[in-house]
Amino acid sequence: MELADGLILRTAIEDDLDQVCSLLAARGDEADAEDLMLVVNDPEEGLGSVMVVVDADRVVSTTTLLQESVAIAGVPVPTGQIEMVATDPGYEGRGIVRALMNEAHRRSAERGDLLQVMVGIPYFYRQFGYTYSLLMPMPWDVHTVPAIDPDLTVRPATAADIPAMVALQRAEQSGADVRMEHSAGCWRWLVQRAGSIQLVAEHNGTIIATARQTPPDEPVILGEMAGSSRGLKAIVAASSEHGDISVLERPNASAQATIAELASEPDNRDRFQEWFYARVPALAPLLDRLSGILVERFRAAGVSGSHEVLLSSWRSHVRFTIDERQMSKVVTGGPEQAPISKGGSGIPPDALASLLLGPQGAAGLEATHGDVMLGKQRELMEALFPPMTSDMMTFYLAL
Repeated sequence: MELADGLILRTAIEDDLDQVCSLLAARGDEADAEDLMLVVNDPEEGLGSVMVVVDADRVVSTTTLLQESVAIAGVPVPTGQIEMVATDPGYEGRGIVRALMNEAHRRSAERGDLLQVMVGIPYFYRQFGYTYSLLMPMPWDVHTVPAIDPDLTVRPATAADIPAMVALQRAEQSGADVRMEHSAGCWRWLVQRAGSIQLVAEHNGTIIATARQTPPDEPVILGEMAGSSRGLKAIVAASSEHGDISVLERPNASAQATIAELASEPDNRDRFQEWFYARVPALAPLLDRLSGILVERFRAAGVSGSHEVLLSSWRSHVRFTIDERQMSKVVTGGPEQAPISKGGSGIPPDALASLLLGPQGAAGLEATHGDVMLGKQRELMEALFPPMTSDMMTFYLAL
C-alpha cells in the first residue's frame, strides 16, 4: 500500500527483521526486540502478523497483530490485539501509525475478528476508535511476607508446565464475565521471554500455583496469580527475596483472598485506576454473536412479550427483535439522530465497547456519559447490558 511521500506499508519480510528489532528496542526496550522474534518464529503467528512502513529500504514504523479470543459471558469472540507499535521519531506526525492501525483493523476484520483489545499509552489509541472499557488490576503493596515453605519448590516455568498453568488460570478466570486467556502461542513466548518471569510453585512434582513476575531489574510485581493459597504464598515469599514487592489484584478470582491477606489495597484507587482499551468495529455482528446470552438475560429479567430494540450510535443504528425464546438477526441502518423519540436508545460509538464489556452497564454509562440516553427502553437496556466483571491476560503484564 502506497502512502504519502513515497512510503510503502506492507507485510514485513525476513530482510526487515533486524531493522524492526532495532526500532522496537530504540523506542521501547531490548525485550521488545526479543518478543518480536518469538512472535515471528511461532507457527501460529509468524512473520505475516508483522506490518511495516518503509522509506525505500528503511523501516520507519511497525506494528504487530496478534490472534486472541475474548469470552463474553462464556461466548468466545475472535479478537485482535495490536502490540509492538514503534515509529522512527523523524517520521512522527505524518499519519503513519494511523495507516498501520487502519490496515491492522482491516486484516483483523478480514480474518473474522469481532473485537480488538490492547494495552497502550494514554489517550493515543482513542484516536483510532478504542475506548477505556475494562479495568486493569491494581498493584497492592505486600505487608506480610510468608515464611519459606520447605516442602514447596518455586522455579521458572518451562514449556512442559504450560498445561498445568492453563488449567490453574482457567479455574481462576471462571468467575469473571469477560475473560481473555493467553493464546497457545503466548504461553510459549511467556516461558521463553526475558521481559517477564513465569513462575510455578511445585509440591511433590505437582504444580499447585503460578504467577508472572516483572524482570529482576525492575520493581518486583507479581501478576496473574493462580492456584492454591499455599502455593501463592510460596511464590510471594520467593519473589520477596529481591526486595519490596507488590501483587496485582484479581477481584473475581479465588486468588484474591490470598492477595487480601498479604497486601493492602491502594488508597484513592479511583485516582490511579487504569484501563484496557477495547474497540467494537461493527456492532451488529457482535450482537448477533451474543444473541443467545441476550435472550437468556431477557428471560431472566422477566420481561414479557416481544420487543424491538433500537440502538443508535448517531452515525448509524441497529435494530433487532427479542423475546424470551429468540432474537432476530441484527439489522444495521444509517444515521439515526432522534432515537429517543422513536422509543430507542442512543449509545455513542466510544461507549459501545463499555456497554458490552465494561463494569458500568447501561445504567451506569447513562449516569456518567452525557451522550448515553436509554430513553423509554431503559429497563430493557439495563436487563440486556448489565455491569460486567473482567479478567484479561495479555502478552504484556498489565501495569
